Amino acid sequence: MVGITEAVLFDKILNDIHKIGGIEASAVAGRDGVVLYSKIPEKNGNHAEIFAAMSATMLGAAETTSTELGRGIPDRVVVEATEGKLIVTGAGSKALLITMTEPGASLGLILVGVEKASEKIRKVLN
Repeated sequence: MVGITEAVLFDKILNDIHKIGGIEASAVAGRDGVVLYSKIPEKNGNHAEIFAAMSATMLGAAETTSTELGRGIPDRVVVEATEGKLIVTGAGSKALLITMTEPGASLGLILVGVEKASEKIRKVLN
């Protein structure tokens, strides 16, 4: 669990990436998939715990695959679907930043924002 100070910092970090536009949900989670903080509307059955756990599993599988193939550890995993994109990024050794975009969102600015936010999360947890 995170303390009040971390929660305030995570809130600011996630608010900042939502201001970029095109992001409909985001979360900070432990590498084990436990939600540390989230901004996920619970419409259409979206639940922070499931969102985080499945995303952590996906990044873990990508890391294992990439490492086994000699490609190193991936910076992020991006899943593109008809209803939007899911971006899972490592935020240091302890956490992940998970974002879900709107269907027509452009990845350029979002990926820059996600990278900066991931670094801020890493600093908060270290």
